[in-house]
Amino acid sequence: MNSPEGISFDTAPNPRHALIWLHGLGADGSDFVPVIPELGLPAGTALRCIFPHAPLQPVSCNGGYVMRAWYDILSLSPLERRIDTAGLQASCALVEALIAGEEARGIPASRIVLAGFSQGGAVAYSTALARTGALAGVVALSTYIPAPELLGQLPQHRQLPVFAAHGDADEVVAPALGLAARDLLLAGGLQPEWHSYPMGHEVCLEEIRDLGRWLVPLLEG
Repeated sequence: MNSPEGISFDTAPNPRHALIWLHGLGADGSDFVPVIPELGLPAGTALRCIFPHAPLQPVSCNGGYVMRAWYDILSLSPLERRIDTAGLQASCALVEALIAGEEARGIPASRIVLAGFSQGGAVAYSTALARTGALAGVVALSTYIPAPELLGQLPQHRQLPVFAAHGDADEVVAPALGLAARDLLLAGGLQPEWHSYPMGHEVCLEEIRDLGRWLVPLLEG
């Protein structure tokens, strides 16, 4: 189903699990729809796939140009982002509303995987690590943790499965930012599965296949 809010579909009838995937800055929900068939999930896997659109807003670091963005980036450098934390929190609330909507439809949060690329991955990290209830897992691709001060107590998320991946030649979100997020999780007692690929700010087929292998056991629970 395509709507002003995003795109959603079920890969088979009666899904017991959901995947909410957040796109990057300037893209929209359609960006990662083609990835689902490439995950290599077993035939008949019933998964609800939800690809929301970020709101349209001016982005300061892009000269105030209006685009789809989960939050405003006030300034950036290779190893730092200064962001609108209120906007980040608003997007986290939007994601929480999506999670609540799926719970109302019969899929509990413990069977929902939250994924995101770049800015969408930053929202995925921030939402998952600030909430108290458990999710099935988090996928963080070519991303970072934009506001560690907004996170909850990381040890409470020790059992949260995390798939984190980054291009080693990423010119938009430096690999060091991705590694800093990974190290923050490790320090908090989580055990993220980390992958690095020979690419820039993008995804590659090897990465998607690795993600698919990681997802399979989560969708069997």
